[in-house]
Amino acid sequence: MIAPFLIFGAFFLIIAIVWPIKTYNEFIKYKNGIEEAWSGIDVALKRRFNLIPNLIRVIEGYSEHEAQIMRSKGDYLARSADNLGRADQESRISESLSGLLALAEAYPDLKASGNFIALHQSLDEIEEDIQKARNHYNRFVGRFNTLVESFPASVIAAKFGFGKQNYFSLDLATQREMPTVGFAASRNGGGGAAPRPEPERGPGFGGGPDP
Repeated sequence: MIAPFLIFGAFFLIIAIVWPIKTYNEFIKYKNGIEEAWSGIDVALKRRFNLIPNLIRVIEGYSEHEAQIMRSKGDYLARSADNLGRADQESRISESLSGLLALAEAYPDLKASGNFIALHQSLDEIEEDIQKARNHYNRFVGRFNTLVESFPASVIAAKFGFGKQNYFSLDLATQREMPTVGFAASRNGGGGAAPRPEPERGPGFGGGPDP
């Protein structure tokens, strides 16, 4: 009679030891997946930002005034990168790039320029990569957050400081509604695209630095 109780007790003892380890390892797997996916987003966003100087150089041959406006925006973003926060910075970059694309609509020769077409295609490809990386990132965030909120996994989450992560959202320049480019208004300091809601920030685990 004692043997069944011993077997039963040993079984629950094994479960009590194995389950927390397995659950903790799941958290680590999803945490690492989130960080890896964010790295992919980060690389694509930097590639996108590096397109701005090339686009400005192409525009200079058609409108020095508008090129100077865009150059000033790019300089402002570079100087204030540490103060704006990543979400606000990327949102403003999307706005600036959207303005550059809208400018081409006002200059047919610019729109037909081989250099501009090549850069536009590069932007399309980069933003497609951003979208894929964002979807990959958000899938890991969804799994991680589900685990954080599920009982009894929530006990492990509370013990080791695993908290819910924010999804990443961003209006891409090639998917935004084109702003109206009014040259008379912009020369007088007016015009420009309306502000858009800020996207969510990147991952941050246990008080660590955001990328």
